[in-house]
Amino acid sequence: MDKKARKELLQQYANRRPEMGVISFYCKETKEEFLAVSKDMPADFNSIRFKLDTGTHPNKKLLALWNQYGENGFELTVASVLKYEDPKADHMKDLEALRDKCFEKNPEAGKIWL
Repeated sequence: MDKKARKELLQQYANRRPEMGVISFYCKETKEEFLAVSKDMPADFNSIRFKLDTGTHPNKKLLALWNQYGENGFELTVASVLKYEDPKADHMKDLEALRDKCFEKNPEAGKIWL
């Protein structure tokens, strides 16, 4: 790949608009839900599943449920989507506020990341 094409790809990546919001891992058997804010939902779903599959996820309760019931025992969903304009801005406060609204709907929910 030449330098011009590489530079163009890097520019496209820097200007992309990843889907941001709150993701949910819901255990169908125990009715327990785990929530996390996400700046890139598809990437975070993959990352969390990988850590659960390899037994390296820091949330031991979520990991134990995953080991017991497997991926088929969970519903992986987007709980809420953040609408935003500037992809380069820091959206963490907005994401946390969105997550807090999800916790209001389900106060029993846990956090995916501890």
